[in-house]
Amino acid sequence: MILNKFCIKILFICFCVLGCVSKTKNENASTEENEMVDYFADNGFGNAVAIVQHPSGVYHKGITYVAYQGTKEDPYVVSYNHETKEWKGPFKAGVSEMGKDPNRKKKIDNHGKPALLIDDAGYIHVAFGGHGGTPKDGKNPLGNHHYGKNLHAVSKKPLDISAWETLDNISIFGTYSQFIKMNNGDVYLFYRHGAHRSDWVYQKSTDNGVTFEEPVSFLKHKRRTDLEAEDSWYPWITKGDNDELLVVFDYHLCSDVTKKTKGLGHIAKRYNVYFMVFNTRNNKWKNVKGESIAIPVTREEADAKALVANTPNNWTFQGVVDLDPDGNPHIGMTIGKEIKGSRRSAPKTMHHFKWNGTEWIHSINAGLPKGNGDFNVKSAKELSFYLESKTQEDVGEISRWDSFDGGKTFKKNTVFLSRKHSGFVISSLIDNPHPDARIIVGEKEEGSDFRKMYLLGDNGPIKRSKKETQILNKKR
Repeated sequence: MILNKFCIKILFICFCVLGCVSKTKNENASTEENEMVDYFADNGFGNAVAIVQHPSGVYHKGITYVAYQGTKEDPYVVSYNHETKEWKGPFKAGVSEMGKDPNRKKKIDNHGKPALLIDDAGYIHVAFGGHGGTPKDGKNPLGNHHYGKNLHAVSKKPLDISAWETLDNISIFGTYSQFIKMNNGDVYLFYRHGAHRSDWVYQKSTDNGVTFEEPVSFLKHKRRTDLEAEDSWYPWITKGDNDELLVVFDYHLCSDVTKKTKGLGHIAKRYNVYFMVFNTRNNKWKNVKGESIAIPVTREEADAKALVANTPNNWTFQGVVDLDPDGNPHIGMTIGKEIKGSRRSAPKTMHHFKWNGTEWIHSINAGLPKGNGDFNVKSAKELSFYLESKTQEDVGEISRWDSFDGGKTFKKNTVFLSRKHSGFVISSLIDNPHPDARIIVGEKEEGSDFRKMYLLGDNGPIKRSKKETQILNKKR
């Protein structure tokens, strides 16, 4: 009898212990299942987004659509519904030829990041995967070759990112794709037609991207006669007023690889700031004064008619441009001191230029940090830069820097995201952005080629279930 009571007591204790353990496990599982994180995917790859390939995101009918470079350099697309708080994707939108070759010395090419556009019929487009094509693809009539193929993928259904098809209707010799949709629905795809020594071109579609006209050159590469080098360019194009497009660009001195250059041939040796306008209604190009510019623009024509600023002994990188309500352009360009014999300049600081109606004003020592990004001009006096930068304490930040005196001075206003001993790659501003989703960034972590991807707005990152963000180990 005593033994039976003892056994019952032991069983009761075991039941309680096992029950508590089971309950704890269930609670932990439930906690993990519902855990929210501030990133939306873990499979960003290399420099998953950049300013030059743009837009990377579009806000349309209550939903923000985002494209980025994912696993093996393939394009991925994700969406966020601001009313229901629902995420969808990411879904692979196409297959890039880059990132698949085990014999490549450089692991990640990064030139084929996707640009995204939504046409008037609601179909979603991405251009991706190119760095000039290869000789096996045939002769490039407007430049040289390097790697990959520029491809164009379209969603199979309007506003549905789950299924895609790749069309054969743009030149494969492209890189640095930039999509723009005009108010009348016309679609323009701008890109460099080949590798480093190639013309910049645009292709136009008047049927929602079903077909595109032949490439039209607007910036000309050509051999220099005074140096062992070629003229090359890096433009950034965006919508202006009415039917006009704004173009900010810098000059790339693409030197030959010779004994004289000591291996410092094709490096990021960029100079000067230029600006011009493309009227898509009459196909005319002009400078800020309204003077006609002949295309494709040569270095001589650019220096004579489109020059904003010389940057002697300083290298430039990645311009952006916007108009104030008076119709005057403002330009952001990063600039760093040239270091003789080096493949890189000193770290580049963001600079601001504006046209005051008669001349370009350059704000020097305006307080902006070393770092890259995009900006929004609200008025002739008020503008904001969204930048990636690092503090003196080695904290990577995505922050907004505001000016209320027309760009003479800037102060850091808001920090959207920060990480110690880390850094970020940043997109241009999302097209027609929702206040909660203005920019896309990827976190650069030491020792990994993969990036956590964030969608940032005025309230910081938009959160997502951790389980939904874990893409790397899933088959997609």
